[in-house]
Amino acid sequence: MTVRTAACRARDTLILMAVLPIRIAGDPVLHSPAAPVTEFDDTLRTLVADMFQTMDTAPGVGLAGPQVGVPLRLFVYDYEADDGTPRRGVAINPELFVTPTPLGEADEDTESEGCLSFPGERFPLRRSERAILRAVDLDGTPFEIEADGWFARVFQHEFDHLDGVLYTDRLEHEYAKPVAKITRKRGWGVPGVSWTPGVEHLED
Repeated sequence: MTVRTAACRARDTLILMAVLPIRIAGDPVLHSPAAPVTEFDDTLRTLVADMFQTMDTAPGVGLAGPQVGVPLRLFVYDYEADDGTPRRGVAINPELFVTPTPLGEADEDTESEGCLSFPGERFPLRRSERAILRAVDLDGTPFEIEADGWFARVFQHEFDHLDGVLYTDRLEHEYAKPVAKITRKRGWGVPGVSWTPGVEHLED
């Protein structure tokens, strides 16, 4: 371990992670395409650390920049595979390649998903069963991950956020009315509404 490496690690441990407010459906940042990340600096490292802390506190398995009011193309994820292997990381300026989505209706028991920007609710949605993620990490180093099942679903869900798409936008027509009813009842669907994990418990 070099002196420089030790210094860098010491610097990273001094980053004080914060829980960020999560924007709720209706805020413009959630419904517009995000911009590429161009600066790989300490500001980005702090943002990513805060996003991990926010995701863990919520809790969730993924969180995208726009969800915390930052219109940049990045997301964090934390998913435990069926074999117990943890998969945790950040994807910056990602590309996503998916297999065709299976035909038929989504199963409510096995294909329902939720979103921290539409908290406390779950709806069935059919997704592609396999995906390849290509992105760069905090150092700008490219990487590639092949995912299937729920891990592929996590990538698709978070990647959608970077294009201004919520999973509720993709639901079958029969779920449009319940989504609209929930949105009206809770005062969502307008700019500026958010919730803070650890303070409010909307995912309970």
